[in-house]
Amino acid sequence: MNAPPRYELFVLEDGEKPVEVTEDTKIPNAATVKIVKQDHTLGNMLRAQLLITPHVLFAGYKVPHPLHPYFQIKIQTDGTITPQDALEQAANKLIATLGTLEGKKQTAQPAGADDPYGGVGGAWSTNKDYMDF
Repeated sequence: MNAPPRYELFVLEDGEKPVEVTEDTKIPNAATVKIVKQDHTLGNMLRAQLLITPHVLFAGYKVPHPLHPYFQIKIQTDGTITPQDALEQAANKLIATLGTLEGKKQTAQPAGADDPYGGVGGAWSTNKDYMDF
């Protein structure tokens, strides 16, 4: 099998930078940001959050190869903020949104409810076999 070990998909190597920014020389107020040890999940959420930002003209991402655990996100702004600032604002807003979502989940699911389908204690804790259902 030619897939890399699973830990290589999310553990940074010694001295490896998690984010690399490259200014675009052909397009004004644009940059390409390489984010390592991440995949489509974060790339798509950041892209969507960037497109909501009023000063961002373009945001797109790509994963160059599925066996390499990084993605590149291209950002172009109108010049009032830099692409790096736009990415930082989008990431902070995304963190806040996910925190709000987690808080809503915690209030909707009472403490001690193990079974995500509404049972108390979960059916597997009563020594039943899966064939008993």
